[in-house]
Amino acid sequence: MAGRYAPSPTSALHVGNLRTALVAWLLARTSGRAFRLRIEDLDTGRVAAAGHVAAGHIADLAALGIDFDGPTIVQSARLGAYEDAARTLPLYECFCTRREIAEAASAPHGDGFRPYPGTCRDLTEDERTRKRRERPPAWRVRADGAAMPVTDLWAGEVTGVVDDFVVRRGDGVWAYNFASVVDDIAQGVDQVCRGDDLLSSAPRQAWLTALLGGLVPTYAHVGLVVNADGRRLAKRDGAVTLADLQAEGVTPADLRAWLAASLGLAEPGEPVTMSQLAARFDPARVSHGAWEWAPAVG
Repeated sequence: MAGRYAPSPTSALHVGNLRTALVAWLLARTSGRAFRLRIEDLDTGRVAAAGHVAAGHIADLAALGIDFDGPTIVQSARLGAYEDAARTLPLYECFCTRREIAEAASAPHGDGFRPYPGTCRDLTEDERTRKRRERPPAWRVRADGAAMPVTDLWAGEVTGVVDDFVVRRGDGVWAYNFASVVDDIAQGVDQVCRGDDLLSSAPRQAWLTALLGGLVPTYAHVGLVVNADGRRLAKRDGAVTLADLQAEGVTPADLRAWLAASLGLAEPGEPVTMSQLAARFDPARVSHGAWEWAPAVG
């Protein structure tokens, strides 16, 4: 059994990422699970640049006191594993552009997601041959509108209809929903903690996990860190990374104390260790909702 943290090395981790990582670590450590690290670098451009950013991620997590078990998985080194898993799935070629899908799909869900309407599901071989001359296909898994329930620690039972989602994009990059499931199975992950903006993707990932013969995980979707306008925290909001904060005199211990207070695990300004946080942690009582970032720095 294991939990995991799986950042994408597109930029330095910010306070929201670190808060989610802390909650994931606490959930794993207090439930007797191992805690795994995965670098999700399939869609980050240059591998060398992604490696540099990932090293910074690992250093920031260690500075806060977040440790991991076993080897780190790097997705760009696992392309063969994705090939093998994809061969076991009922896939079909899709030639639709994003605009075509948006025009043909039903109204978007509350999170803006538009389920794929099945335009290319039953093309004839002649139609596929003609369309291949126009553009390279993406590959979608045939889900036949399956309804998949998942259990979330805080949201309760959530059931979603699984559309025929993309497994491999037209540019050859393996899709997030597919690669993360293959890796969770490989790492023995049965507990997934991440931001609540990803809750809507849980049913399709759980469905795919079952299809690939893995153990469907339980989920814990934690609220995002937001700015004063209630929007998801971003680098434009100022000093939001550990390096930025350290430049203003904030130590990793200071940041850990702020994060602990945001979760209701410490009083404002109270120094706290990771072992103390683990001893205080109760998933039923922790403040897991969105948190406005408004530090008193300086």
